[in-house]
Amino acid sequence: MRKQLKLTALALGLFAAGQAMAADLTVVSFGGANKAAQVKAFYEPWEKAGKGKIVAGEYNGEMAKVKAMVDTKSVSWNLVEVESPELARGCDEGMFEELDPALFGDEADYVPGAIQPCGVGFFVWSTVLAYNADKLKSAPTSWADFWDTKQFPGKRGLRKGAKYTLEFALMADGVAPKDVYKVLATKEGQDRAFKKLDQLKPSIQWWEAGAQPPQYLASGDVVMSSAYNGRIAAVQKESNLKVVWNGGIYDFDAWAIPKGAKNVEEAKKFIAYSVQPEQQKTYSENIAYGPANSKAVPLLAEAVKKDMPTTPENIANQVQIDVAFWADNSEQLEQRFNAWAAK
Repeated sequence: MRKQLKLTALALGLFAAGQAMAADLTVVSFGGANKAAQVKAFYEPWEKAGKGKIVAGEYNGEMAKVKAMVDTKSVSWNLVEVESPELARGCDEGMFEELDPALFGDEADYVPGAIQPCGVGFFVWSTVLAYNADKLKSAPTSWADFWDTKQFPGKRGLRKGAKYTLEFALMADGVAPKDVYKVLATKEGQDRAFKKLDQLKPSIQWWEAGAQPPQYLASGDVVMSSAYNGRIAAVQKESNLKVVWNGGIYDFDAWAIPKGAKNVEEAKKFIAYSVQPEQQKTYSENIAYGPANSKAVPLLAEAVKKDMPTTPENIANQVQIDVAFWADNSEQLEQRFNAWAAK
């Protein structure tokens, strides 16, 4: 095995000066196309630059696994990819190392909210309104259109859950994107969202997995659906599916370092490396998710940028998910939603 490792290292030209000092890092992500883009943008260039070997793992976001490692002081991962709500909760519960924001340069260079106390967002994804242009006479432009079954007859796809669905209902009812969480934080606002959902209920086809909206749209089961932007971009070459960015809700996936991990300093350097404009550019060229570092945006070709949640014109009327709101209200609102959906 050691022989193999040496050969690999040689093949990659890793025996640069100081290679002996570089530490191996175990980096765990969500796998799939996302991981493939990370390999091209982060892992391979990091190894080629002689910074050490990346051992790439994957998981499904099970925070219990991270917690068990931290609690038993047997942390074998150096870095883990987490979504914003898990990052916030894990930070509160002492599961992740705190990070000095100064390590990542000027905070103004990043999409607001990317730099967090225990992690750094390295890409942005969005839940948007998607439609099949082959099935509609005119193009919808907002959630108000999504609710308008007279002008746009047909079924609608929505994710079966309170998160995103309640926000979309309020926007359909005339709440400005910037005010959505202010309204949703009140009892009246929550009642208003459910009342708006009542109007659309007969026309809703629920989805649970990210792969379903593009399938429903392509088959004509629904004429419009909420969807993850990367899932729509992935099938746009062979279909006429389109995205409406107005009123989309965006979120980050972030790197975090489990508390008690080895080689913490190296791991911090890797995070800083992954959010450099050049690395961010390569990542976005390999999957339709936006760079967290806005300095990467001008480096991208126009054809790539049009599919990005973070392009200035695409992000202008989107809402950043309010992680604190959902951390506080998720249980109560999901219960209410499930009871409403079952009626």
